[in-house]
Amino acid sequence: MDAFLFDMNEIDVLRADLNLLKVFEALYEEGSASRAAMRLGVTQSAVSAALRRLRTLYGDALFRRTGRGFAPTLLAQQLQPIISEALSKMRQSLALVSTTARSFEGRSVTIGLSDDFEIAIGSRLMALATDQVPGLRLIFRQTHSQVVADALAGRHLDLAISSGGLASSGLSRLLLGKAGYACVVDPAHWASARLDIEHYVSTEHLLVSSGGFVGLVDEALAERGVSRRVLAATTHFAALPHLLKGTRAIATIPEHAAASIASMTGLRELPCPLPLPQFPIELGWRTADANDAVLTAIRQMIAACFDGLE
Repeated sequence: MDAFLFDMNEIDVLRADLNLLKVFEALYEEGSASRAAMRLGVTQSAVSAALRRLRTLYGDALFRRTGRGFAPTLLAQQLQPIISEALSKMRQSLALVSTTARSFEGRSVTIGLSDDFEIAIGSRLMALATDQVPGLRLIFRQTHSQVVADALAGRHLDLAISSGGLASSGLSRLLLGKAGYACVVDPAHWASARLDIEHYVSTEHLLVSSGGFVGLVDEALAERGVSRRVLAATTHFAALPHLLKGTRAIATIPEHAAASIASMTGLRELPCPLPLPQFPIELGWRTADANDAVLTAIRQMIAACFDGLE
């Protein structure tokens, strides 16, 4: 019986067009036949034809139409990490025999990070990638320490920059550096270039957090027996210029984000008067992908970007 099943699997592989896996990948990640077609450089009818063949091959609808495009079925969700890994291995094998190739058209690398890192290094990383791996598409995707390991293991991310959460089986990591904190304010409401602890505590604050109204600052203030008033909380650092303008509120954020936001938006960066511990910045990836030439190149570029941060 086992031999019969093996023979049947061999027949299925011989009959299967492995290009269909690229269509599956594009449909899964884009959620739209038209966007998948543009990504692959083919017509939408070609994608539809490939989807019909995929459905026959796997005996499942794989993707169902919704108001916004296509949503994967349960089987498609189960297949996604397997197909993603298979395509990754194929790309690695091709890289071994074309190490001098200068075109990476059709290849993308998904990097998980919070938007403080995206703001601080995103443009420089794009410039390095354009020069060193032309044609490669970088995809920045929001993540945080509580979900990053699962996102990497599930192949939803290729690389991740995080302040924790990467100590997991099957993952490798590299310490990129450590970061401290600074404050950003609207200079129209802050004439002074200094901020003392009394004004810091008495002024309203904006909190950037993945959830809740309590952060590291609140814990540090509690140790001093004082507290602050959080006016509002947001999950995105990029929203701060819009939220701070016209207010006296203070936002305490990582130094790399404070410097980038201040330089681009006209907000003022001030030293944080409250002693806060530094936190590690780590780069993580799947250990099984350690020899992927493209991912290795992007890892080196990310490290170079953080070397340039103050």
